[in-house]
Amino acid sequence: MDMHSAVAPDAPLVQVGKADVSAEDVLAVARGNARVEIGPDALAEMAAARARIDALAAEPRPVYGVSTGFGALAVRHISPELRAQLQRSLVRSHAAGMGPAVEREVVRALMFLRMKTLASGRTGVRPLVAQTMAALLNAGITPVVREFGSLGCSGDLAPLSHCALVLMGEGTATAPDGVEKPVAELLAAAGIEPVELLEKEGLALINGTDGMLGMLVMAIADLQRLFTTADITAAMTLEALLGTDKVLAPELHAPIRPHPGQALSAANMLAVLKGSGLTGHHQDDAPRVQDAYSIRCAPQVAGAGRDTLAHAQLVASRELAASVDNPVVLPDGRVESNGNFHGAPVAYVLDFLAIAAADLGSISERRTDRLLDKARSHGLPAFLADDPGVDSGLMIAQYTQAALVSENKRLAVPASVDSIPSSAMQEDHVSMGWSAARKLRQAVENLGRILAVELTAAARALEIRQQADASGGLAPATAAAMAAAREAGVGGAGRDRFLSPDLEAAAALVASGDLVRAVERVTGPLA
Repeated sequence: MDMHSAVAPDAPLVQVGKADVSAEDVLAVARGNARVEIGPDALAEMAAARARIDALAAEPRPVYGVSTGFGALAVRHISPELRAQLQRSLVRSHAAGMGPAVEREVVRALMFLRMKTLASGRTGVRPLVAQTMAALLNAGITPVVREFGSLGCSGDLAPLSHCALVLMGEGTATAPDGVEKPVAELLAAAGIEPVELLEKEGLALINGTDGMLGMLVMAIADLQRLFTTADITAAMTLEALLGTDKVLAPELHAPIRPHPGQALSAANMLAVLKGSGLTGHHQDDAPRVQDAYSIRCAPQVAGAGRDTLAHAQLVASRELAASVDNPVVLPDGRVESNGNFHGAPVAYVLDFLAIAAADLGSISERRTDRLLDKARSHGLPAFLADDPGVDSGLMIAQYTQAALVSENKRLAVPASVDSIPSSAMQEDHVSMGWSAARKLRQAVENLGRILAVELTAAARALEIRQQADASGGLAPATAAAMAAAREAGVGGAGRDRFLSPDLEAAAALVASGDLVRAVERVTGPLA
């Protein structure tokens, strides 16, 4: 959830130096309102690189990004008296986003990651530029960045330009309370002087993959929680359906199919089901040799998603260690052009994660449907209703879940396979990484709701089993999950009532991580 407040003087501090920043640093600034500062080693490195840019600016020969135009206009040599205007014009013209404003946490992540690259000393900007960006973050001033404008190549140009415009004292931004105010007023109130950009600085502020990377880092954190949540809800459903936990035995996973994520998910489910008196009754009144795929294969599907997530973490860690700009100042003083601003590495994993999120939601919905179907639920009432026919129970909750699953299937269509030429065919292949990130954020939010519906159904089914005292007691961990749901406002079995508040309460319980924490108080840490 976005926090609208200025950074408190005693807030945690994240110092940016020459060393890499971590995903935890990004989350602390974007979501935790941590303060930022630039270390002395980084300031010295930036000053040294800037001296090289100043020397190149004084030479008569044209140098891209320093004394030329940009993109398809790079053929023009710009005279010294026009270069400040060139930087202003670049930022103003590239701040061309449209649509609704993106979330505050996205903008803070984007700004922090751009500041990290500026502090690397590879971009050639003055220390003042990065220090001013740090001041904006610490003052809680958030540039208004629009939904549409980035093609994910030459960096997230439009989103970063909206941020750079605020450094110049222009554009639009919100105060710490989230209210949009004139930028000049916001800067004056915070004691921040607008920056007049010099050679190379406008380009360095906008030529990065920071928006898509920031959204990737946050999605990874959210999906780590949701994969654990899915293991919990799958275990609850297995128990409610009187399934067997024998398929979760460790010897059936890593030793014979060594996918790490699969073994982790199976271990999580086994830990949640420990002590259950309901599992293992699949040979009782309605014998079945095996549970359905959505139950039996839960670790395989969730595990594949976990392994995809691990790959995404590897890519994110590499990008966090990168200094994405064009041109760059190399340690030996050379200033060289490159193509590192292309977002393909990040775009691919953003799309991979959207596929994993869609499939995890799909198998969750199949388990929910099984809980509600009298013909397949092994003794549970139709739709878990109190008086089926008079009451509809959770029938339409599954409709809502199915709609979310269908939406996530559409969002799983990869953005990174698309490319649309721009800049008079100079930028003739783009990554669409920003678009991949934007749809992933929606997919992750939808997945949380999908799992919340399964939680609601599984908790009600377990309560019905408990009331019937059919085959034994609940596992302590699933009982803790059910109790957490009830405490959060997710109602139990009984006559039909206004259901939307129950589902929203379940979604909030999942999103906050409180469900996982409640279960871990019984099981110990889950993967």
